[in-house]
Amino acid sequence: QVQLVESGGGLVQPGGSLRLSCVAARSMNVMGWYRQAPGKQRELVATIAGGGSMNYENSVKGRFTISRDNAKNTVYLQMNGLQVEDTAVYYCYAQTYNRYGTLTYWGQGTQVTVSS
Repeated sequence: QVQLVESGGGLVQPGGSLRLSCVAARSMNVMGWYRQAPGKQRELVATIAGGGSMNYENSVKGRFTISRDNAKNTVYLQMNGLQVEDTAVYYCYAQTYNRYGTLTYWGQGTQVTVSS
């Protein structure tokens, strides 16, 4: 079954804002966001652990905020001050663990386009 369902992408002008959401089928240890821009490799944007520890890619620091609601198994990415360079497909991801090792899940991707 689908483990992660994300939403919230769209088309915005430079300086605009979007809020991405990703709902997991169950609790996850680490959740976050990757993105893949045209002609580039997929890169990590931000992560948040279950206890709230956060990490950000340098170019989004001060503009993007990752958060999670553990009761809803949901991770959010508030994106402010969007720039053309932020245009990409954004993928939710999550990691959890079982007795065999790490399990990684990916959302279906949501397009974020920043254009004037």
